[in-house]
Formats: sequence, C-alpha cells, structure tokens
Amino acid sequence: MRHTRSHTANRRSHHALKSPALSKDSSGSLHIRHRASLDGMYKGRSVTGDPVKRVMKKQGIKSVKKAVKKASSKKKAKK
Repeated sequence: MRHTRSHTANRRSHHALKSPALSKDSSGSLHIRHRASLDGMYKGRSVTGDPVKRVMKKQGIKSVKKAVKKASSKKKAKK
C-alpha cells in the first residue's frame, strides 16, 4: 500500500540526530556520559592501567614470577 508524503514525514520525524549528552568531571573536562574521560578517569577513579596487575593485586600476588611458579606447581600436582 502506498503511504502519503505526510505519513512518511510523520514517521521520519523521529529520525533526527540528537546531540550527545556531555558531562563535566571534577577536572573540568567534558566527556560522554557513562564513558571514561580522555585522562582515564571514571567516577573519580582511574580506570586505565594494566588489568593483569589489578587482578594480581586483588589476589594478593606480589610478583609475576611467584604467580608462574605457583601455577606450574599446581599443574605438577594434578598429574
């Protein structure tokens, strides 16, 4: 069925682009809402860095060598 021009225009009235919602953080820089700012801060804390170090810190591992040694000893024990 054919739609009239007014019906098509009514449907397309919702297709307009909206400007992104910007927020200003404590340092004064603008960023998109719910995204980290360019300096790597989100909700007042740093979210950039090495994810492996964060996991190691959470698990209480002090160095990578100890973690590797611990993992290899577990594998030997399973065999």
